[in-house]
Amino acid sequence: MRQDIVSLTQRFVRIRSHVQNTKARDTILALALSRLKDHSIERFERNGVKSALVYNTKKRPKKFAVILNGHLDIIPGKDGQYIPRVRGNRLYGVGVMDMKANVACLMKAFTDVAAMVGYPLALQLTTDEEVGGFDGTKYQIEKGVRADFVLAGEPTNFDIVNEAKGILWLAISARGKTAHGAYPWRGENAIWKMNAFLNALKKRYPIPSTQHWVTTINLSSIETNNRTYNKIPDDCVAGLDIRFVPRDAKTILQNVRRVLPRGCTVEVLAHEPALCTPKTNLYVRALRAVTADIVKKPVVLRGANGSSDARHFMRFGGAGVEFGPIGDGIGSDHEWVSIPSLEKYAQVLKRFLLSLR
Repeated sequence: MRQDIVSLTQRFVRIRSHVQNTKARDTILALALSRLKDHSIERFERNGVKSALVYNTKKRPKKFAVILNGHLDIIPGKDGQYIPRVRGNRLYGVGVMDMKANVACLMKAFTDVAAMVGYPLALQLTTDEEVGGFDGTKYQIEKGVRADFVLAGEPTNFDIVNEAKGILWLAISARGKTAHGAYPWRGENAIWKMNAFLNALKKRYPIPSTQHWVTTINLSSIETNNRTYNKIPDDCVAGLDIRFVPRDAKTILQNVRRVLPRGCTVEVLAHEPALCTPKTNLYVRALRAVTADIVKKPVVLRGANGSSDARHFMRFGGAGVEFGPIGDGIGSDHEWVSIPSLEKYAQVLKRFLLSLR
C-alpha cells in the first residue's frame, strides 16, 4: 500500500497544477480519475475550472453520509520542487503535503472500501481550493451535492481540526474634501479619517503576539488617488482580510461598522463561513477513536487559522473536519510529508469508513 501511495504522489508532484496552469490542473484531475473509473464519476466545470465527484452508488443520492474532499491544485514552487525526492522517511516536493500525497491516500481508502460500506460515500476532487474553491466544491454544492459529514484531507499532523476561522474581505472607503496642503483646515483629509478608523479597529481587535484562537484583522492594502505632496487627499481605500472565530460570526461585520467614521463606507468582497463541528459529533468521535488506536497517542481536536473547502458545506447544515498526515514546510522550498504517516493515514481513513457501516 505504501509504495502505491508514494508512486502516485510522485506522479502528481511532477504535474505543475498551480492555479495559473489550467492545462496541468486538467491533466492531474484526469490522471486521478483514470484510477477511479470502476466507480460512478460525475464531472463539473465552471469558469474553466474542472472538478469531479466519485461515488459508490449508480446515481447521486440526495445526501451522502460521508464525502472525502481533496484538492489537486497547489501553491506554485520552484522548478526543482517538481522533481519528487525521497530522503529517509520523507517525500519532498511542491504540494506534496498540501495535498497531493493526502489525495493519493483518500483515493486509496475510497477504492478499498467503496463496495464494502452500506451507505452513500463520495470522493470529491477539485482544482481550485487554493483560490477559494468557488468553482469546485462550492459549485458542486450549488448543483445539489450534500453530505452529513465532510472530511477535507488538509495537513494536520493527525490532529483533527473541527473548527476553522471564517473569512471576511472588506474594502473600506473614506471620503474627504480636497484643498491645498498648506491649508489643512480648508479640507478634510480622507487618509487621516481612515487612520482614525484603523486605530479604533485595531484597539477592538489587537494583533496577538503569538498564536491565539481569536479574530484577527490584516490590513492588506491602503490606497489613494492623490499623487502629490501639496494636496489634501479626498479619497482613501483600505483592504481588510479578517479571519473570525466561530463565536464572532454574527457580530464581526456589525462591530466593524460601529467604529466607522462619518463619510466612510464598507464593501463586502467575500464572506465565508467558519467551520464549526462539535466535538461530540458522531463522526468526529469515531474518527478520533480510530486515529488514536492506529497512531498510538491521544488525538488533539483544535481550531485552524486558515480554512478549507469543508467550510462551504456549513451553509447547508453539514458537518466537517480537516484531517491529514504528518509533514511540514507548506508553501516553502522544503515541503515534505512523512512516508510512514501516509500508510497510517490511509489505514485510519479505511477503518473510520468501515466503522460507520
